[in-house]
Amino acid sequence: MNVENVKSLFSMFSGDDECDERYMPIINLAVSEVEGMTQGKSSDPRLDFLAAALANFRLCQLNSARDRSTVTVGGKTVSNGGDTVLKYAEKMLNEYMALCGDIVTAREFAFIAG
Repeated sequence: MNVENVKSLFSMFSGDDECDERYMPIINLAVSEVEGMTQGKSSDPRLDFLAAALANFRLCQLNSARDRSTVTVGGKTVSNGGDTVLKYAEKMLNEYMALCGDIVTAREFAFIAG
């Protein structure tokens, strides 16, 4: 797997044009997880996309955990759409997982099933 490609793809997926060092722990974790699913046996370029999608999903999880919805005077909740972003990131991750289905073991992704 090429970490520089994963960084570039992560930048595209996350919408952050400057993928700086603050994202490296998330990217490195995603790369390690994907390598674990392949037991390091594959250098297929699809794995770069899968790792970037996983890193993006992790970032969306972190952002969603920090999201604080606003409550109006009437008691209604106003959300900024963070849940939608997380759902989209999950869908994208699932699609890349399916794309790599012939080269990865999916049991680590059971937590995504909703």
